[in-house]
Amino acid sequence: MSAEKLGLLHGIAASHTVTSEKIKYAELLIEAADKSGNDFWLHKGFMELGSGYRLQCDLHLALESYVKCSEAAIRADYVEGVGGAYAAIADIYSINGNSSNAVHYYNRAIEILTKTDDSVVYASVLLNAGDEYFNAGKYDSALLYFEKSGDLFQNMDYTMGIAYTLGNAGMVYASTGKNELAEQHINKAVTMLEELQDFYPISVYLTYMADIYLEKGDAPAALYYAHRSLELAQQYGLKDQISASSFKLSELYENTGNHREAYRYYKDHILYRDSVNNIEAVQQMADLRTDFEVSRKQVEVDLLSQQKRNQRFVLIASLITAVLVFLLSLGLYRRNIYIKRTNRIIEEERNRSESLLLNILPEETARELKQDGKVQAKKFESATVLFTDFTGFTKIAEDAEPEKLVRSIDYYFKEFDKITTRYGLEKIKTIGDSYMCAGGLPKSSPAHARKVISAAQEMIDLVGRQLKSKDSLIHFEIRIGVHTGPVIAGIVGTKKWQYDIWGDTVNIASRMESNSETGKINLSETTYNEIKEEFPCEYRGKIDVKNRGSLKMYYLS
Repeated sequence: MSAEKLGLLHGIAASHTVTSEKIKYAELLIEAADKSGNDFWLHKGFMELGSGYRLQCDLHLALESYVKCSEAAIRADYVEGVGGAYAAIADIYSINGNSSNAVHYYNRAIEILTKTDDSVVYASVLLNAGDEYFNAGKYDSALLYFEKSGDLFQNMDYTMGIAYTLGNAGMVYASTGKNELAEQHINKAVTMLEELQDFYPISVYLTYMADIYLEKGDAPAALYYAHRSLELAQQYGLKDQISASSFKLSELYENTGNHREAYRYYKDHILYRDSVNNIEAVQQMADLRTDFEVSRKQVEVDLLSQQKRNQRFVLIASLITAVLVFLLSLGLYRRNIYIKRTNRIIEEERNRSESLLLNILPEETARELKQDGKVQAKKFESATVLFTDFTGFTKIAEDAEPEKLVRSIDYYFKEFDKITTRYGLEKIKTIGDSYMCAGGLPKSSPAHARKVISAAQEMIDLVGRQLKSKDSLIHFEIRIGVHTGPVIAGIVGTKKWQYDIWGDTVNIASRMESNSETGKINLSETTYNEIKEEFPCEYRGKIDVKNRGSLKMYYLS
């Protein structure tokens, strides 16, 4: 299976909020990556599998998956992946109350990640290390780590990371009696996480809101927050949080004198607590760490043996080279032929590398990278960003054959690539079943809004025609959102470069898509003002958007 299709499988696994579906697609990715001999995507598969098991509170299986994830990352020479895997291993030990092992692996992860450019993973590890200090009651140290990770997330405009640092800081404030600060931080975090549909931390933070309102003397509000926490935990199968929320409800009902309800919820707490922290799993986890350390030592021994074999190979190769040089010196004619052939191979490889680079980066960006060894981020005062989304994709994916699903998405995205190329637009990335492109960069263009709208119309027409097809693909319905405004563009990291864009314009374009309807192209007011003379539009009125207030929207007629 190609790397692109493996990436699509990973996107589906990563985007699933239902743990059973996340595990299913992670296992499919692992199987496909293993057959392809692709350790990079094998590492990604085991990371998603571990996350699924962790959400189900199968901690032994989660730890086993993360260890395999680290081993695949080591084979792939993917340093950021090794650091991320060690951090995930530390998280499991932290959940299980094994603070010494948690601190050991957090330190290893931080040591590795400080040498990389992956600020998201580094900030996430700092955040989780802060959690460990919080659990140990070292609140000043916890706040220090949360502030450091929060600054990194803010610099990257990484919404999920910002939400986690706000919520975790709120827990510290709640634990130290600073209820007003705690409520402000937690409410901000919950609002952001609801939009991101990340419900596990919301469930945790709501129990702290219950504590805040209990201290205020508002028992009904405290019970409301605790029940809301439990409902989310039950809805998404979060066993450890079901236990924690049940315990919180038991405490609250005991406090109000309702001993019957207090006893009922306490029994639920014990039931789920024991299912998470059973003695056998703890012993298996301890054994697994020992096996992991032994396997790491074995890898070092194998590498030493390989080095010795390599030395012998170098000696043999040197002798062979000497013979070849002697034979080549027999005649100028053969030497000239060899030089011409070598130059031709070098030229072919140079052209191949050039083609691959241009397939990843825009031509201007690739040229700057080759000349300077780096690319400066650039601000574009006006660009038009387009998002697409397949309607009802999650439900379709649950029942569809995975190979057929990936093949179908691959077909549509390739057709979208042809359309964007035809209009001179820049494809930014695909996220699961969502496609993102932009006009007006990397070269400014006064007609970028018109080109994006024309491309959007072709995408809508393509999807509409395919709905009537009788072929073997799965066909979807689509909605599109478009917004025009300033963006910052550049490349991320030093490996596996990706040209990306950031800024409020990207977020608003995403909101335009989520507020669109099937078969419709939803435009912001700024885009409408750019294209209204050429394209008929229908005013929808002002529509409320989370964290944005009311925005004027228009449908392309």
